[in-house]
Formats: sequence, structure tokens, C-alpha cells
Amino acid sequence: MKKQKKYGLPTREQVIEFIQSSDRPAGKREIAKAFGIKGQEKIALKRLLKDMAEEGLIDGKASAFHKMGGVPRVTVLKVVDIEDGEAIAIPESWSPDDATPPPRLRLVEKKKQAALKRGDRVLARTEEAGNGWRAHPMKKLPDKTDGLLGVVELDGSGKPWLAPTDKKIRQSSPIKDLGNAEEGQLVLAEPAGRGPRSGVKVVEVYGDPLAPKSFSLIAISKHGIPHIFPDEAIAEAELAAKLPVTADKREDLRDLPIVAIDPADARDHDDAIWAEPDGEGGYKALVAIADVSYYVRPGGQLDREARKRGNSVYFPDRVVPMLPEVLSADVCSLREGEDRAAMACHIRIAKDGTVRDWRFTRALVRISEVIPYEDAQARIDEGSAGENLQHLWGAWKLLAAARAKRDPLELELPERRVILDDQGKIAEIAVRERLDAHRVVEDFMIAANVAAAKALESKKSPVVYRVHETPSREKLVALRDLLKTYDRNLALGQVVTPGLFNRMLKDVTDEAEKALVMEAVLRTQTQAYYGPTNAGHFGLALGSYAHFTSPIRRYADLLVHRALVDAFGLEQAKPKAKLPATSGLSERDREDLGRISDAISKAERRAMEAERDTIDRYVAAWLAGRVDEVFETRITGVQSFGFFATILGLGGDGLVPVGVLGDDYYRYDETGQKLVGERTGNSFAVGDKLKLRLAEANPLTGALKFELPDGASKIERRGDRPAPKKKGRAKHPDGKQKHMTGKRGRPGNIKHQGRKRKK
Repeated sequence: MKKQKKYGLPTREQVIEFIQSSDRPAGKREIAKAFGIKGQEKIALKRLLKDMAEEGLIDGKASAFHKMGGVPRVTVLKVVDIEDGEAIAIPESWSPDDATPPPRLRLVEKKKQAALKRGDRVLARTEEAGNGWRAHPMKKLPDKTDGLLGVVELDGSGKPWLAPTDKKIRQSSPIKDLGNAEEGQLVLAEPAGRGPRSGVKVVEVYGDPLAPKSFSLIAISKHGIPHIFPDEAIAEAELAAKLPVTADKREDLRDLPIVAIDPADARDHDDAIWAEPDGEGGYKALVAIADVSYYVRPGGQLDREARKRGNSVYFPDRVVPMLPEVLSADVCSLREGEDRAAMACHIRIAKDGTVRDWRFTRALVRISEVIPYEDAQARIDEGSAGENLQHLWGAWKLLAAARAKRDPLELELPERRVILDDQGKIAEIAVRERLDAHRVVEDFMIAANVAAAKALESKKSPVVYRVHETPSREKLVALRDLLKTYDRNLALGQVVTPGLFNRMLKDVTDEAEKALVMEAVLRTQTQAYYGPTNAGHFGLALGSYAHFTSPIRRYADLLVHRALVDAFGLEQAKPKAKLPATSGLSERDREDLGRISDAISKAERRAMEAERDTIDRYVAAWLAGRVDEVFETRITGVQSFGFFATILGLGGDGLVPVGVLGDDYYRYDETGQKLVGERTGNSFAVGDKLKLRLAEANPLTGALKFELPDGASKIERRGDRPAPKKKGRAKHPDGKQKHMTGKRGRPGNIKHQGRKRKK
């Protein structure tokens, strides 16, 4: 920036230059200070700024000006789209005129921060970059009510309010325009005006909030998951689906009895396996994966949409696919008895279980059978399995032996499964049984993923690694301090390996204590992510690992396939259809692999949160008719305001507020993760098993609330506990039970189920 004049009015050019270069909002006060303007000169400055605004040189207000047609240096932006994994935003307040569209800014997000989604608001520092604008988020701002899902409620006077479905939003909003909505219906609303008191207007009515379809719709809306394919992407998918698949330039493997072992309710089949003895105590094996890269080529509309989604999102009642159904559920899916394009990974499993060599080809396959996990397991258990399955199990036993020597992290993390009936209603919620059949497929997939990573490394090709880093020292120190309070030791001087945690869990015989240690070990782990730099996979105890086996539902796998196409010369002839020519990596892919990896890592976290939220809502709906029942639970988390517990065998985390724990002061022992009564000595700690009464179950938010049953609560302890070593004061219970109503009698989150409130 040019040196400013010390005194006197600046020129128009100097004002504009200062506004554009300032790293904070540039209003009249900041301009006056920068140019040393005092006293009566401020009147002249005010006149100058007014003239510049009338001349169309600057815009904004006295507290923050910006160049006309530009964007303030620091301003509030609203995310309106996700393109190529990048959030696109516009200024929240844009006022040049209705004929001038607001500028679109690309947000440069920091690594490992929560992914931004449509509708998010951020305070950002902006800058012009080439022919466009970009912005650096400074902080995420609270959500406004635009795009807010909620349920219509009426207060005592008949006034309508919107009760939000997001449990993080505690206030209801007044509805100014109800439209055709009725009380009790799930609706989508937007602001009715600019001010916070303007209320909302209903823009779409979804109907019954407790209908099965509603739970996934809520998650899709809340997390901003793209779920409608643009017409251009669908058209390109239909064109790609017509591409010929022949054995001309593919390895013909249709004679091999390859099988796909999948869940009984699988919506797509992107992997299949085969094995036979090699005559040397080992096995020759094949992992065949859908050749999605043949159909989805870089640079097209279809590819841009897949990259934006990052992965498929699976709900109990629907799937939001990464690719249009003509590809994901049809042409790319490895269907039984039909010719399909595949990427084949040939491996040799030595008699010690190690994978000695590998080879990648593009192939033509015909799956001999699609077998549900349960059926495959039953055939093995009953001795009725054919030669194909017997060979697969034989090869797996070698892989399993090598896995045991590696000693990867073994955590028992039960998976909840929601089973719906023909009408889409909840028939059952159960923990998914873990079978050897699951392990067979899992270990074959791991072997192929390792082979893909090492094959690309051997060619010095770009790799999108699946990275799981070693736990940080800070988390290990926290784990050590927790274990100390229960007379267990974790020496930090040793090399940290997955086996260290496995031995720690194996040494714990008490069930309650094991739950505590497992929960603590899980919290110690870092979150896995995708990246072009290899940092190993700690949990699997592997040095090189990439995702290769699910390109129908994960964009990372598609990038790995494209890299293999380039590295091993597997390009097919240029398609006659109007599609991008290459099926390998584009130059943009190679140059921006880090940015793409960050984007799909964030999309993965978004999908996981949406899936978990939906399961929570289904569980709450399942339990809504069982309010006041007493359940066996285990404490999973403790905070100063209460503790969280989950129902054993079912899942569903609920809060027990400290205010309902009785007439006592409870101190929060942060290190020991427990609440301790000052007068009674009663304590509630992570891992404790106890009976709790279900007090509330809200299907719309997925929130549960528990209370202690009448009388003393029997808690299964982990033996004699030492006195707490670190204390902090918890909130003093006020003796009052607070309901989820807002101020002035406004309705809060609706409680269709649960005990009636006392009037």
C-alpha cells in the first residue's frame, strides 16, 4: 500500500486503496485514523465518502465501506453451493442493485476443520484472486432460521411456532406465514424478514414428522447433503451406461466362479472374491471391483457431482448415492449372472498369510453368485459349502493368521441395525451380529487395498492414502491420567502400537471396567482421513493403505482406480459417446490431490454424522412408546452438568442431568471421569452399569433423557475405587425440573411421547 498522507483529506484513489488493503472493516472512523483526520476535517471526509458513494466508487455503510461491485475486506458470507469439494459463498448482505448478482467467493478452508455445508454462515477475510474472489473463514457463525426444519406447534393463544428438529437449537421461532401447514406437521421454513424478530414462513410441508421417511429427510436437510442430481449429470450417466463392455481390451475372467458376499439388503455390489490353492500351501486369489472409472470420467458433470458428494450416505429407509442409480444400482453393480466391467486385483497369499505379489488389470467378469453373509456362514457351519466358499475360507485363515501377527487394534464396537417392515415402519432395532463371513470379506478387501497402495508406490504414482495417525501425546497423557485413578499404569516412554491397547483391554476382566477402558481407548484414537502423503494406518498396523474396493460409493476409491489406470497403462479406447476421453487422473486431479482429499474427508464426516443422527431418531421413535420403563444402561460419558448413558444391547444415548441425582452436591472429577456426591459419597463414572428410567424420548431430535428409578439405584462398580484425585465443582442442583419450553410460554422441542407435564 502507498504511504498515506499524514494530514488532510485523502484522494479518492487513496480511499479505495486503503479499503481494499485493510485487514479489518474499513469505516469512516478507520479511514480518519489512517489519514490523521481530526476535528472539522471529519465533516469534509464524511462529504467525500458520500460523494464517492453517489459516484458509484464505494458501497457499504459508515462502519464498513467496500469498493463498488466488490466485497468488504471482512464480512459475513453465506455458503450457497459446494463445487469440486470447495464451499462457494456469497455476501450475506448484498445491496448494489437487484440487477447485479452477488459475487461468488471460494472459501479456503483449513485442514481437519468441520466441513462447511449449504446455509452455513461464516465471518471471513476476503481477497480478489485473478478473475474471481476467495475468502478465508475466521469463524463459523450461529445458524439463522433459513432452511430450518421443524414442527408446527400452537401456543395457548393459538399462535403458531416452529419447534426445531435440531436438538442444538433450543428456541422456537414464531411463524408469520403458515401457508398450508397444520399443527403437528413437519415443515421447512425460511426467514419472513431481515430482522431476528421477523419470524419465519413455511415454504414446504413434509407432513407427519413421525413418518419413517421424515428421519432421513431431517438429516439430509440439517447436514446439507446433496440429494438431487442435476439433469446434466443424469444425462451423462445415461450416456455412460451405454458404453460397450467387451473382452477386446479386458482380461476375460467370466469362467472364474467369482462370488459376491454382501448384506442381504445390499443396494449395490461393488466387490467380489475368488481363491484357489496354489499347490505350495498358499492361495491364488482375486478381488474384482466395479470399474467405475470406465463410466465416470474426470471433468464431466457426472464427475463434478460425484466429487461434490464424496460418498454415498446410507439411511435405514433410503440411500443417497454418490452416482445416479443407472450406474450405482445397475450398470456398475456386480450382478449375478451378468457381464460386468471390473478392475481386477490378482494377489498371491503365501502359506504364512503374507501377500507376496499382485497384478492389476481391467477385466470382464460374470459373478456366479451373490450370497448374503448369513447364508455363506450357514453353509460353512453346516458343512454344505461348495468348493468356492471352502477355498475362500481357507485363504482367509492364512490372512487371519498374518493379521494376528500384525496385532491391529481390536475394539468391540457394536453396530446398531434398524430393520423396517414393508410399510417402512420400525420392526426391530438390534445390534448387528459379527460373523466370520464378515471377516473373510474384510480381510480380502484389506489385502487388495494394501496391494493398490504398494502398486502405485512402486510406479511413483499419486496415491490417495487412507491415513490413521498414531494417537497424539496429549491424548495419551489424558489416558494415562485416567488409568492412574484406577490403579492402572500406561508408560509413555514405550513405542505406542495397537497391540499395546489390545493387551491393556485383555488384562481387564471386569466387564464394567473393560467398558471404561475401551471407551477411553476409543477417545484416544485420531480420526482417519484421506491424503496424498503417507502416514500409515495405525489401527490396522499397516505402513501403506489406500481405499480401492468401493468406487461406487466412495470418491477416494475412484481416484485410486484412475491412478492405477495411468500407472499400469489400462486406458481403454476413446469412447464414441460425448464423454471425456480419459479414464485416468486429470491434470487437475494430480495438482490438487491434497485439496480433493481434504474435501472428501469432510464429506465422509458429514455422512457419518447424518447417519448417526438418523439412527438416533429411529431409536428414540422405537423407545417413545416405552417411556417410564426401566432399562439396563451403561454410563458412556460424564460432564459437570450430568452424565450420558446408553441402553445395553440397543444403543441410544441419553442424558441424566445432575439436578435429578438427588439432594446432594456433585463434584466433577475430570481426570477420573466421574461425578461424586459431596454428602452421600455416591459416584457415577464412565463404565458403570446401572438401571435407569426412560423419562423422555423425542424422535424428532433423537434426544433421550433418563432419571434414576425410585429408590436407590444399584450400580455395578469396578471393584473398590480410590478417592478422586482431581476435583471440580459441578452445578448446584436447583431442585427444579425444567421443561423444554421457551420464554413466555413458547413451545419448545415437541414431546409427542413421554410423560405429561405437570400443569
